[in-house]
Amino acid sequence: MFAIDRPSRTVICMLAATLIGAGGGVGYASSPARDTESPAETKPDTLRVLAWNVLHGANDVTDGPEKAMAVIRESGADVVLMQESYDINGDRPKLGAWLAEQLGWNQWQGDSPHLCILTPYDIAETFAHEPWHGVGARLVDESGRPFIAWSIWLDYRAYITYELRDDPDMSDADVIALESVGSDRLPQATRIVARLKALGQLESPIPVLVGGDWNTPSHLDWTLDTSRVYKRRRDLPLPVSLAMKDAGFTDTYRVVEPNPVQSPGLTWSPMFRMSGGKDQGFERIDRIYLKDPVVDGSGGVERAETAGAATLQPRRAAVYPLVWESDEIPVLDRSFPSDHGAVLVEFEWVVSE
Repeated sequence: MFAIDRPSRTVICMLAATLIGAGGGVGYASSPARDTESPAETKPDTLRVLAWNVLHGANDVTDGPEKAMAVIRESGADVVLMQESYDINGDRPKLGAWLAEQLGWNQWQGDSPHLCILTPYDIAETFAHEPWHGVGARLVDESGRPFIAWSIWLDYRAYITYELRDDPDMSDADVIALESVGSDRLPQATRIVARLKALGQLESPIPVLVGGDWNTPSHLDWTLDTSRVYKRRRDLPLPVSLAMKDAGFTDTYRVVEPNPVQSPGLTWSPMFRMSGGKDQGFERIDRIYLKDPVVDGSGGVERAETAGAATLQPRRAAVYPLVWESDEIPVLDRSFPSDHGAVLVEFEWVVSE
């Protein structure tokens, strides 16, 4: 959640760490309906994208970089949209650069102090935005299929679930205002969309992925049904996620798991049950959005003029860790090295006729 000097409130993605055998590997968090298949299985014409805030370069946990690498390997990710790729403690580089070296992958962080794109694919072109809030790249997979990927991070301040916890009588208008008054989340998201538009990527002939730590829930999760289940949710048109929808992006986790009551997809936070001595504000704040050249994410309308283009269709989704570790385990000893859950979405490449 926090990208710099984050207090104890750092995204509590309660590390659902499933210990596998004596090796203590971190388990995969998928929906029960999809547990019959291993998420790491390689399937033809798929693309697996992992969005993950790794928490201070994974420095808060013993052997954190190695544990982060284990999560990435187990996920079978082809692309990692990383936040908080900071310098590793000791005589090592930033986490993204170190992981790329260890995995034999490529990485792009540019001038960003913490955003990184990590992949075994070729990086054909790179894009710059505000160093704290977005880095992008055009990638080409082993079959020669190009797509664009962005790693983003938004302001952590005035987290709306905490604000409602502390002031339950806050008006709906004041809750929505937190996205642009108490924080800069909505202006930052708007500038990201404007940057994509300036680069021509909102009308791109190839898929565009934008994922990372949004530090705010989605309007798809704050519904009438969820307001009846979660203590601090309302049925509200949350503006940051709506800005992505209005720009033509789909929330890929919600495409695969459309019911926010049955599949909450919580990423904040598995590491901590409490925040500042108060109840945690559990939410799905880490998300991957897709703008496809054939399917318009705002309405699902096929564009006849792009027939024959290779598009990405979300097929499976999961959140690491599958089992949250006990909060009695000291943070240093955790198996899952971050306070954010890691979101994995598996896409299928589809060529329209």
